[in-house]
Amino acid sequence: MTAAGRERREVVRTQVVELFEQGIKPPEVAQRLRVSRKSAYQWHQLWRDGGVRALASRGPGGSRCRLSPRCLEKLAACLEQGPAAHGWAEDQVWTAARVATLIGRKFHVSYSVSGATRLMHRIGFSPQVPARRVAERDEQAVTVWKEATWAEVKEHGRPAEGTSASSCAVRRCVSGEGERPSPPTRRSGEV
Repeated sequence: MTAAGRERREVVRTQVVELFEQGIKPPEVAQRLRVSRKSAYQWHQLWRDGGVRALASRGPGGSRCRLSPRCLEKLAACLEQGPAAHGWAEDQVWTAARVATLIGRKFHVSYSVSGATRLMHRIGFSPQVPARRVAERDEQAVTVWKEATWAEVKEHGRPAEGTSASSCAVRRCVSGEGERPSPPTRRSGEV
């Protein structure tokens, strides 16, 4: 939650205290402040047991960041330099796994991939997902296939007349003469 969100909640809690001090019951408080009845009852219980201080915000939730503000600045500078400057020459993509590794190398702090993702968002970056390509990929063969085969398949498409999934597969049934029928031979675009 952002600081502004925490501030809004603090304002609501202040209003809750004022209403409880006026003797207004939790269901009415919930309706007036547009909060759930459950929250209103919980706040009422806290207020009765501990007063105004019991309803004060305890700060942001979750665990603390394991990197100091100075380290976060250094991390941002490292990310600005790009992956190649830190040993990843294959491409210029900061994946969350790479950032987690970089944090471990530079700051000797262990972060999970999801934790590195959250940290990147916090400092204004977003992880990128690299295009998965096979190392043995033959780019020339892919280009030829796209120009010839894919163009043909895309151009004709499936015929509009009635077809079903069963007409595309070998039928497992037996015909009246006791022979197995042959699979359909018609291709896309043929009549």
